[in-house]
Amino acid sequence: MIPNFNDIKFANPEYLWFLLVIPIMLAWLIWKNKKLYPELVLPTSDAINNAKKTIRQRLIYLPSVLRIFAIGLLIVAIARPQTSSSRRNVKSEGIDIVLTIDVSTSMLAEDFKPNRLEAAKKTAMEFIDKRPNDRIGLVIFAGESFTQTPVTIDHAVVKTVLSQLETGKIKDGTAIGDGLSTAVSRLKDSKSKSKVAILLTDGVSNTGFIAPETAAELARTFDIKTYTIGIGTRGKAPYPVKTPFGIRYQNVDVDLDEDTMKKIAELTKGQYFRATDNKSLETVYEEIDNLERTEIDIAYFNDYSEEYLFFALLAFALIALELILKYTYLRINP
Repeated sequence: MIPNFNDIKFANPEYLWFLLVIPIMLAWLIWKNKKLYPELVLPTSDAINNAKKTIRQRLIYLPSVLRIFAIGLLIVAIARPQTSSSRRNVKSEGIDIVLTIDVSTSMLAEDFKPNRLEAAKKTAMEFIDKRPNDRIGLVIFAGESFTQTPVTIDHAVVKTVLSQLETGKIKDGTAIGDGLSTAVSRLKDSKSKSKVAILLTDGVSNTGFIAPETAAELARTFDIKTYTIGIGTRGKAPYPVKTPFGIRYQNVDVDLDEDTMKKIAELTKGQYFRATDNKSLETVYEEIDNLERTEIDIAYFNDYSEEYLFFALLAFALIALELILKYTYLRINP
C-alpha cells in the first residue's frame, strides 16, 4: 500500500544524509560516459546530425540511472520512514445534576425579559450545553412537583422538555420542599462521585407535603449538594393580569424567602445565589458551573506504522528492471 507522504516521519533521519551521494553518482555517470565516448572532430557533421538515434541508443544510460535511484530508495528505507495515527482515551467522572425549577404563575412576572420563567429556561439550557459529560435531569414544581426527565446523558431530550415548560399546567402555589424532595429521589441512588440539585424559585413555600427544611435534611442524608437560586427584583415587579380589556400590568411585591433558601444551601454544603435580572442569573449559573467541575482524564496515544517495505520493494524492483534491461534489450555486445 502506498503510504501518505504528507504524514511520513523518519525514525533514523540521520541516514538521509547519505542521499547527498546521489547527485555525486549522477555527475560521475555523466563524466564517465564522456570519457568512454570522446567527441570526434570531422570536416562536416551534416551526416551525424541527420542520423536519427534509435530507441536503444536513447536508453543506453537507463540501467545506470535505475541503479542510482534504487540506491536512493534503499537509503530512505534504512532511515525507517513511518506514518503515525493518534488517538485519545477520555475518562470522565461526570456529575449527576437535577435542575429543579419553579413554574408557579408568579414566574410570569416581567422584571426579567421576557419573564422570569423564560429567562430561567434560557440560562438553564446554556448551563446544560457547558456540561457535556454530566447526566442531567429536570424537576418542576408549583403547588406540587413532578419529574420531567430523569438524570440522563441525552441532553437534547432535557433541553426539548425544558423549552416546553409553561405555567398553569400543574396546581399553583410554591411547594419548595416537594420540589427538592423529588430531586432527591432522582439522585439518591446515583453512583456518581458528585450529586447536585439546583433549585430555582421566586417565592415563599406556602404549600406541599414536605417542609423545605425536611427536604434539605434528606438531601444531606444522601450527600446531595444543593445550590439555591432566588429569582426576582427587590421591591416590586410588573405582573401581567388578564382583564376584559386585554393584558394589564400591575406592580406586585416580590416575596422571596431568602432565609429558607440560605438554610437549604447551608445544610447541604451548597450555596445560595440571588438573581435580580437576566445578566445576574447568567452569572449565577456560570458560578455554579465553575464550582462543580467535571473530572476529565485524557490520555493521548500515537500509533506508528513502518513504511520502509514500500521503499525497499520499489528499490529492488528498479534493480531487477536494471538487470533485465542490461542483459537483454540494452545488452552491449563484446
